Amino acid sequence: MTITANPLIPREKILHFGLRNSDRIHYQLSPQELAAAAVLRGEAVYNDTGALVINTGECTGRSPKDKYIVLDELTRDNVDWNNFNQPIDSISFDRVFEEITEYLATKDMWVRDCYACADDRFRVNIRVITEKPAENLFAYNMFLRPSEETLETFRPNWQIISASGLKLDPRFCGTRSGNAAIISFKHRMILIAGTAYTGEIKKGIFTVLNYILPLEKDVLSMHCSANKDNDGNTALFFGLSGTGKTTLSADPRRMLIGDDEHGWTAEGVFNFEGGCYAKCIQLSEEKEPQIFHAVKPGALVENTRFFEGTNTINFDDGSITENTRVSYPLDFIDNAASPSVGNNPKHIFFLTCDAYGILPPVSQLTPEQAMYQFISGYTAKVAGTEAGVTEPKATFSACFGAPFLPLHPGHYAQMLGRKLKEHNAKVWLINTGWTGGPYGTGSRIKLAYTRALITAVLEDKLNMDESEIFPVFNFRIPKYCEGVPDQILNPANTWSDKNNFTEKSKSLAKLFTENFQKYADGVSSEIKAAAPARI
Repeated sequence: MTITANPLIPREKILHFGLRNSDRIHYQLSPQELAAAAVLRGEAVYNDTGALVINTGECTGRSPKDKYIVLDELTRDNVDWNNFNQPIDSISFDRVFEEITEYLATKDMWVRDCYACADDRFRVNIRVITEKPAENLFAYNMFLRPSEETLETFRPNWQIISASGLKLDPRFCGTRSGNAAIISFKHRMILIAGTAYTGEIKKGIFTVLNYILPLEKDVLSMHCSANKDNDGNTALFFGLSGTGKTTLSADPRRMLIGDDEHGWTAEGVFNFEGGCYAKCIQLSEEKEPQIFHAVKPGALVENTRFFEGTNTINFDDGSITENTRVSYPLDFIDNAASPSVGNNPKHIFFLTCDAYGILPPVSQLTPEQAMYQFISGYTAKVAGTEAGVTEPKATFSACFGAPFLPLHPGHYAQMLGRKLKEHNAKVWLINTGWTGGPYGTGSRIKLAYTRALITAVLEDKLNMDESEIFPVFNFRIPKYCEGVPDQILNPANTWSDKNNFTEKSKSLAKLFTENFQKYADGVSSEIKAAAPARI
């Protein structure tokens, strides 16, 4: 196979890329052509189901410390500058741009025009320019795909330029290390250098949308999955990694709107993306049949290993990274909604894996409690997930997506609170973690119980008229749910040492209040009043 530049792309269009002239530009290639090119170049192999498998090298995940936003007149007073939103000056951006364009001028370039936002009113056209064909396949999978007719007049609102093989000189470029992901709202451009982790492409645009949609369009951007039933009743699922967001939103009785990024308008919700980027560590047909069967031609699998002597993926092997991933178009899922939009949600689920065994398996939140918990974004890692962690460790990520939020979390929380009241949406805190004690003592809440609770909520069968107040956190919890033992609905009943449960509840509440202090100045008194009781 000989790879040649696509003759359909005119020379004048190449100049719009912002790159120096190159005779090796491959424009809008199909997934099959991109996969074949990646294999031919020795950058990928096929597995036994026909999916493309790559190794992203040194970077097997995002690098938050190497993510920057250009500090200029547009961002100076709007961005919540912090450890995730690090400023970089315009001179450094210009230098990185020159380094990248000079580097790519001698390379094959893979160019894709695509867009984000399934609601056409908020559509953002994107041009993605990558050094490797597999990275361009990722863009094909994850972004929405314009028609051939639309491409004739396509003009990008944003450009992503990725030079994954280029290592920057930090002293010259003003970066921390040789890799960087830099967003310039003035130039409407995302520059990526030194990392082949494809997630940087998708999360760069998510960060952009988290800025322009709330600030300019009054659309709440959300890091969540969404599904709906045949009558259009929509549900949202928020949760950090390991809480069950993908598992619980993938319901064969409901249509999947999207698994990760959505916007909420006055009329309803819409998916930002055109695909899924699922973790596949310990993936099995039994536990995750939809994801398992999506690993087929057109899918891109990252950082897995094969069983020795085969090209069959060993999904249990995390020796490269626990963050193994597969990307695929949304229509690889049988029950995917098309278009990927839904009505205003009736129910919203905040998922947490509480390894302390304190929180109830289901709690109904007031709007104020919902905003407080939204800003908190709590889960707890179990012992052994990080070096030196011997007992559960609390993790807080504002709005369940702190690394991607350019604005103050209070801005998103206030928008959420307003929408909850406008549309009378109910919010539920779901603990998919432990009960009867912390990790190592108690037991994990059975998935069947969690599914039964969520189903009862979605079918309006969870009786909250007969409920009680859960102490310290002041959540309202049910006394009965079909298919779930009454005893576990109040976790205090599952602990043998009730005094120990009370003390641990207070300790967890203290972690919440300590974490929330850094956001207190940017939120209303009503939100602050929804904190756990100080005992």
